[in-house]
Amino acid sequence: MSIDRVATSQQSQYFLSQINGAANALNTTQTQIASGKNATTYAGFGDQAQILTATISANARNSAYQTATALATTQTDMQDTQLSSLSDLASQLQKAVSSAVANNDGTTLMGQVQNIFDQATAILNSKDANGDYIYSGGKTDTAPVTVTSLAQLVGLGSVANAFDNGDIKKSVQVADGETVTYGITASDVGTQLMQSLKDIASFDAGGTGNFSGTPNLTGAQNTFLTGAIASTQTMAQGINSASASNGYVYNRLQDAATQQTAMHTQYSGFISNIQDTNMAQAATQLSLNQTALQAALQVTSTLNKLSLLNYLPVSSGG
Repeated sequence: MSIDRVATSQQSQYFLSQINGAANALNTTQTQIASGKNATTYAGFGDQAQILTATISANARNSAYQTATALATTQTDMQDTQLSSLSDLASQLQKAVSSAVANNDGTTLMGQVQNIFDQATAILNSKDANGDYIYSGGKTDTAPVTVTSLAQLVGLGSVANAFDNGDIKKSVQVADGETVTYGITASDVGTQLMQSLKDIASFDAGGTGNFSGTPNLTGAQNTFLTGAIASTQTMAQGINSASASNGYVYNRLQDAATQQTAMHTQYSGFISNIQDTNMAQAATQLSLNQTALQAALQVTSTLNKLSLLNYLPVSSGG
């Protein structure tokens, strides 16, 4: 007759499954601590996997919006600065004409007109960091202002021929279903200014012109410049309006960028809550898993060593 162990085969299998379960739990926690992630595959996140993938996708779209918005903001900010300079040039032209009439002296007028023309064409033909013309309206490799001198401007039949920009305005998607149109073309903001410069230069080149050679304005010169005061004022107001519109677009882009930053923070936090390991909790869980595995091993080892002999009464010597 054999002396059987207390533990049966079924019980042994049960305790072995407990050991495997405790070992797997310990391995999972160790992996979480080592990787910093709660799982290394989407399947490991269980019922949160779909939410996680959707949030990651939304955050990626938001990041793309941030990049595009930043580029648009840079151009709009640059144009804002340059439009302020154009507005100053328009005011200078208006002041130069008014001063010539007020002082009955136009000898310095054409020097100021030439200087304003040079600065204005330089601004309207400016490029961005990539070498693209900023006011080109889509024709980024073509200078939007074609004339290089006042004489060329005077020789044009129409001031519209001074511009070779396109008409396409840029747009940027700043959020799902929301776009912002930005960018001003050279002809949008420069036509009135060039027309005023052309009118003054054309008159100066005519038979009753020659402002530089007449210390005192003639009647014809006075009449022309008096009328030019009103037209230059209208021109300056037009540039100011364009500058204000550009400023409004810039503010919209800034607001969009602020919202994008807030969304990025929200998405990132949500992703982290699902995906990233809470190290404090994981350290506690690691200790619990180690204890559970140790206990399972000890119980299984003890039961496998027990037999009926452990329970037989000890006989006294006779």
